[in-house]
Amino acid sequence: MTVALRYAARSDVGLVRSNNQDSAYAGPHLLMVADGMGGHAGGDVASSVAVAAFAPLDGESHGPDDALDELETALANARDEIIARSDADPDLGGMGTTVLAILRAGNKLAMVHLGDSRGYLMRDGVLTQVTTDHTFVQHLVDIGRITPEEAEHHPQRSVVMRVLGDFDPEVTPDLSVREARPGDRWLLCSDGLSGFVSAETIEETMATIDDVDACADRLVQLALRAGGGDNITVVLADVIELDAVADGAGPTTNATVVGAAALSRNAPTAAADGPAARAAGLTRAAPVEEASDEQAAEPPPADDDDEQPTPPRRWRSVVAWVVVAAVVLGGAAIAYGWTQTQYYVGVDGQEVVIFRGIPQDLGPVPLSSVVERTGTSLDDLASGYLRARVEQTIHAESLDDARDLVAMLEEDTVGTVPPKSSPSSSPSPSVSVTPTAAP
Repeated sequence: MTVALRYAARSDVGLVRSNNQDSAYAGPHLLMVADGMGGHAGGDVASSVAVAAFAPLDGESHGPDDALDELETALANARDEIIARSDADPDLGGMGTTVLAILRAGNKLAMVHLGDSRGYLMRDGVLTQVTTDHTFVQHLVDIGRITPEEAEHHPQRSVVMRVLGDFDPEVTPDLSVREARPGDRWLLCSDGLSGFVSAETIEETMATIDDVDACADRLVQLALRAGGGDNITVVLADVIELDAVADGAGPTTNATVVGAAALSRNAPTAAADGPAARAAGLTRAAPVEEASDEQAAEPPPADDDDEQPTPPRRWRSVVAWVVVAAVVLGGAAIAYGWTQTQYYVGVDGQEVVIFRGIPQDLGPVPLSSVVERTGTSLDDLASGYLRARVEQTIHAESLDDARDLVAMLEEDTVGTVPPKSSPSSSPSPSVSVTPTAAP
């Protein structure tokens, strides 16, 4: 039995983000999604570097026995390139990316995974998540603190514990090998899809839309209709048996690059009409409309002969300002009270501590204070990525959540990715590695 893949790849900037930091690749032998992070200056670079490092694997020069070695080598090469770029450009410091890649070698599928991009397998009409999120909330699920349903809406669901970046020279990925079974449908996606569209809706869509291109388009539109709050990237692939396909229904043969690694990385959203798309359009148009309204409402310059305001008018102005001041002060008191119900994990000196409040100041008045010290030094944290996240502060829903997060930080350890020989190269499509942040 000889199998092949019929696939499609899509990436959309979404309705909130200013640039696309996701990258993806889909070819006859390689499927990959990378979700970049590190702010506007680095996420797109990191994800496109990762795709460029893996793209040469899309060929038949490797067998089932060495597929995992090839993936580990590509991961190490991507890490080295990310570190080199960060060293050359300080503005890119702290960048990183998730990595989820499947390499087909004969009838086997080798997978490497870091981060919270997800891999799903639909077999016999049932959808199963085959990857485990490397996130804080997944840890809470694993130890029984919260349910999987609660994890989907947890405020810390975006806190990723393992990624590929310039902060950890060595990090341990999840590696696995599975059978490529005809009739299987694979989905690789960034959290722009899985974080906004339920698994039940994803399952129904994948089960009811046979065409991979139409199904991939539909999944992206579902994420956009759900708010499009993040970049959305989807790679969808059907495993087919070559001897059993009908004429004209053969495998896909051309490779596709989408997102930040593609030449079309600055493409606008493909959002169809819907409440979220209309709201985003109004938000983008608001500054222009407000400027026009202000210009229209601005009174013409007064002539020197105009009468001065009468005393009653001046008193009305004074009363109005008093009312405004009272409202502002009352609102400020309410807002300050709300800040004191918030918690976050941050750094005081070099110690990891729990704060009550928010990490901001109102003029000379700080809006947070240390509520609990951990005795853990920032340098004690094994992961450089986590050290950077703590320095940037991590929001917690409650004091107990903050304590759980500190416990997870203290338990985190970093494994070792052994060096491998460089993979043999094979022809691959052009991949654009973003040199700097997208404008």
